[in-house]
Amino acid sequence: MSSTYSPNLRIELIGTGDQAGNWGDTTNTNLGTLIEAGVSGYVAVSVATADQALTANNGAADQARNAVIALTNVTGADFAVYAPPTPKTYLIYNASAYTATVYNSTVLGNTTAAGVGVAIPTGKTVTIWTDGTDFAFQNNHLSTLTL
Repeated sequence: MSSTYSPNLRIELIGTGDQAGNWGDTTNTNLGTLIEAGVSGYVAVSVATADQALTANNGAADQARNAVIALTNVTGADFAVYAPPTPKTYLIYNASAYTATVYNSTVLGNTTAAGVGVAIPTGKTVTIWTDGTDFAFQNNHLSTLTL
């Protein structure tokens, strides 16, 4: 039986009987690198085009798996970033001078929006989440506010 990959974090699921004597390397990558990135990883992404997909690799490091993403921009205009079409929570810092809109892609790696995106103003840090189609702000309700 051959290995497959989990749908959300794209970690390698070793097939029964596969990698005899070598499964430790895959397990260490899964637990010590990939899952760790999904929980507490940070990556800075330099956006070079008006529409840019986050990298998303099976069983290897990528941008989209990280929990925290800082966006910079070299296009000189507002831009859109596309995450894989899977459920996830992100903490995003828009370190650029332009508005960043984050969408889910319809297919892993493309720049076609699957649903509703969220616009992140310049210099702001937000927590957003997705159900795999639509993005939303994590916190949009305060029961009381005391200043």
